[in-house]
Amino acid sequence: MHIHILGICGTFMGGIAALARAAGYRVTGCDGNVYPPMSTQLKKLGVEIHEGFDAAQLDVEPDCIVVGNVMSRGVEVVEAMLDRDIPYQSGPQWLAENVLRGRHVFAVAGTHGKTTTASILAWILQEAGYSTGFLIGGVPANFGVSARAGESEFFVVEADEYDTAFFDKRAKFVHYRPRTLILNNLEFDHADIYKDLDAILWQFHQLMRMLPQRGRVIVNAADKNLRTLIDMGCWTPVETFATQGKADFKASFLGAAERRIRIRGPKGQAAEGRWQLGGLHNLENAVAAIVAAQSAGVSVERAVNALASFEGVRRRMERTATVADIAIYDDFAHHPTAIRRTIEALRKRYPGQRVVVAVEPRSNTMKLGVHNKQLAESLQDADLIWMYRPADMDDDFEEALAPLSSKLRLFDDRDKLVNDMSTRVLSGDQVVFMSNGGFGGARQTLTAVLQRTRVK
Repeated sequence: MHIHILGICGTFMGGIAALARAAGYRVTGCDGNVYPPMSTQLKKLGVEIHEGFDAAQLDVEPDCIVVGNVMSRGVEVVEAMLDRDIPYQSGPQWLAENVLRGRHVFAVAGTHGKTTTASILAWILQEAGYSTGFLIGGVPANFGVSARAGESEFFVVEADEYDTAFFDKRAKFVHYRPRTLILNNLEFDHADIYKDLDAILWQFHQLMRMLPQRGRVIVNAADKNLRTLIDMGCWTPVETFATQGKADFKASFLGAAERRIRIRGPKGQAAEGRWQLGGLHNLENAVAAIVAAQSAGVSVERAVNALASFEGVRRRMERTATVADIAIYDDFAHHPTAIRRTIEALRKRYPGQRVVVAVEPRSNTMKLGVHNKQLAESLQDADLIWMYRPADMDDDFEEALAPLSSKLRLFDDRDKLVNDMSTRVLSGDQVVFMSNGGFGGARQTLTAVLQRTRVK
């Protein structure tokens, strides 16, 4: 069977392509931006990629088209697909019908931490001896791929609340029918498709209505919006986790450097161990995964031991270079809460050293100005901030950043931003590039400039 994927170079749709190839399908696809690493990964799988959205690519007459949610009416290939009456599905629907059916699905949902939590959970299950399948919106370093079919009954999926496709405006996660669900946190996001938090809560409520009584819901006890969600209706046993306050499972650090963690459960479960991550947000991610792994019979002790060899996720506080004692990181943070947590984590791990950040506000929610006030607040603890200003930012953007005062360096040109950074960063600095896109290669450019000018 031949499937053709529209928007194939996104992490999710690229994962669909990998799973389809593993199942023996012929897979082709198209996208508007075809570049490494996804293009390279797909070509290694034998996937032919067409650049652009013209109708001619459908002349090969695929048996089915899998439509990514970047597609919309009016796009030439979409109109041709409809006019020619070619069968089509969304990515989540294809995944549900061809991969998830009959398996124990672990779904990881929430505003923040989905990728890291799903990656930790997949690694815990792997270390416990299971060939677990997964589809994750990032690349776990331990696996080197964002998706695999796996041979066990277990499948871990990052359960995104973004809409499914132009013809299906439900959240992606309603297709997955999980048995074990992790709810990390819940905030307002995706302002381009949801008018307010209540609209997002309603989508999560639809997910809750699909969970079986024999399943499990793993909930962050400290999140008030998740408490509201549970109160809307829950028919599945709930277990809670937290780093502070009352919860079934408690997680804490052992020592100020956050190199060791401790987990305690309600039935005497307890374990301590080392890990390679840091930050309170990642501790929440880790304990959520540890609790969920019990659904597969993995003990708390065994799960904590697996964390010692978990290497993190690419683009999630990933240190990509160290030049002249200047550490450079790539981070996917694009929401004020995630930005604040990243800065806090670096401050604790590297006390006495400057934390400097470069931010590309790229998400639709940011561009609409929804997070203007919170963005300035989230950056207050950084020592220096370089902010790239896209041309289509909200008109009040600069005024909202005024509280950052002399810490802020604002640019509408990425090359000028990098040149300015290269003259101001110092030995010992922790330099973080924050974007849910490529930042125009700014991180790589700064690395090259520093290697040329600071290394003798």
